[in-house]
Amino acid sequence: MHRTSLSRRSFTLLAAAAVAAPSVRAQGKPEKSRVSIAVGGKAAFYYLPLTIAEQLGYFKSEGLDVEISDFAGGAKALQALVGGSADIVSGAYEHTINMQSKNQHIQSIVLMGRAPQIAMGVSVKAMPNYRSVADLRGKKIGVTAPGSSTNMVANLVLSRAGLKASDVSYVGVGTSAGALVALRSGQVDAMSNIDPVMTMLEQKGEVRIISDTRTLKGTLEVFGGPMPAACFYTHVDYVKANPNTCQALANAIVHGLKWLQTAGPSDIIKTVPESYLLGDRALYLASFNKVREAIALDGLLPEEGARTAVKALASFDASIKADKIDLGRTYTNDFARRAKEKYKA
Repeated sequence: MHRTSLSRRSFTLLAAAAVAAPSVRAQGKPEKSRVSIAVGGKAAFYYLPLTIAEQLGYFKSEGLDVEISDFAGGAKALQALVGGSADIVSGAYEHTINMQSKNQHIQSIVLMGRAPQIAMGVSVKAMPNYRSVADLRGKKIGVTAPGSSTNMVANLVLSRAGLKASDVSYVGVGTSAGALVALRSGQVDAMSNIDPVMTMLEQKGEVRIISDTRTLKGTLEVFGGPMPAACFYTHVDYVKANPNTCQALANAIVHGLKWLQTAGPSDIIKTVPESYLLGDRALYLASFNKVREAIALDGLLPEEGARTAVKALASFDASIKADKIDLGRTYTNDFARRAKEKYKA
């Protein structure tokens, strides 16, 4: 009698534990161990969690063999996904909203950045008498790639000053040395780009910053709320067909985010490839300190951030109707929650 009641009690406790903590269930083997990832400007701090996860072997430890293809900007990386040459994109969350407005459903599975880390500045040499955004009419603005998130921020800045995207010319300049050359040689009059490029131009007195989302405070001023940035996104069908693969990807990124929370500048220098420093270690570290708080902490995308993103896009893009977008289909936090529990991020 005693043995029966004990076994029943044990069964009850086990059943209760299973219901209370479904997220700690054993993770299955990835459906696809080889994963192709497209990224638009891998050397930028915007994608630092991806580089950390790669360099420290976190993808391998999750049973993944990743192949990372680097493109000139986020729009090009998105094209790789749509064209079928990439499984996953490390790119800006707002692409999930843009694509849904075109009846194509892609979804964020883990967040890497909680602020866009994009700064917009005018060339001191090309526009020494700059007074307001209206002065940009007819000018050439450098962006990582047309249609990328740097382009989106520039459009937002212009629209708030009463200008349309067609009032300027956008020039794709990439995210590294080519961007520096484009501004310094006069190919562009202004720049919307990410770090370390923008901090390098700023500290050498070559640009005057007119909009800045490299900090949480600056992001709030530009967007009016939290604005999710870099994430892993892919087709909704891919997520459904490969949940264990998506979990492994999220685990690797959240592991990297946890490492970044305590990493010092010297740790970053030792981990990233030498080419990322663009020949100036001190300025690279200054850039890192400027954007550090913009890096996500645990991979979770806040619902308020999704609402901020669709509101911002709809403010300057007439093809996006905020009330027609199902934000719940643009992201899932299921994988990040389990990864957070695994790594106590």
